[in-house]
Amino acid sequence: MNIYVLLKRTFDTEEKITISSGKINEDGAEFIINPYDEYAVEEAIQVREAHGGEVTVVSVGSEEGEKQLRTALAMGADKAVLINTEDDLEEGDQFTTSKILAEYLKDKEADLILAGNVAIDGGSGQVGPRVADLLDIPYITTITKLEIDGTNVSVVRDVEGDSEVIETSLPLLVTAQQGLNEPRYPSLPGIMKAKKKPLDELELDDLDLDEDDVEPKTKTIEVYLPPKKEAGKILEGELQDQVKELVQLLHNEAKVV
Repeated sequence: MNIYVLLKRTFDTEEKITISSGKINEDGAEFIINPYDEYAVEEAIQVREAHGGEVTVVSVGSEEGEKQLRTALAMGADKAVLINTEDDLEEGDQFTTSKILAEYLKDKEADLILAGNVAIDGGSGQVGPRVADLLDIPYITTITKLEIDGTNVSVVRDVEGDSEVIETSLPLLVTAQQGLNEPRYPSLPGIMKAKKKPLDELELDDLDLDEDDVEPKTKTIEVYLPPKKEAGKILEGELQDQVKELVQLLHNEAKVV
């Protein structure tokens, strides 16, 4: 089975985000595999273990993404591909990434493509579905269970606190939701093997793309941190007086009543 995983490099969830010159400051920041993409990597490996084949992880971005791709290889993926856009693109969005990934995948005859449900930095959840649409294959989002029998596929997906079962067939793209599996930690032998596994680096020219082909469809106007929360206020006195004060505060200060 020919399996591909779409992987994104994101900030460590424990990192404190700072803004500098209207952009997120990356100096000294720690980066990881997008956590939802870890579920996708793990599921791809489990599918290969059950049905055979090969797992290739693919990422779009700068050369720093090699570290996260090596981590996926250490988990058990077979090959990795980094599509380096650092020298070609100043800005990009979900359309940009999807167009590049779809162009790479269009002749790969993928049976199964897995991606994370969302990226924790942007949270749009658009890239996976956009890639499937460009490749003209079915897709199912937020899956929590995947069963494959030949070319037949049964999927359980999360739907706002409930679940639904969908039956479809390969080729297929799915996006992984928390609960799909428990991603494995890279073992020491896995880390050593990852150093020798193939990691190819491509650029837009290798895909016969230029900047105009992947020009972003959206523009970021401003980046800012949420306002600091003010200290809470404790009301004192008789209950009847507290209620009156609370109503007055909600009306005059919070302006919600």
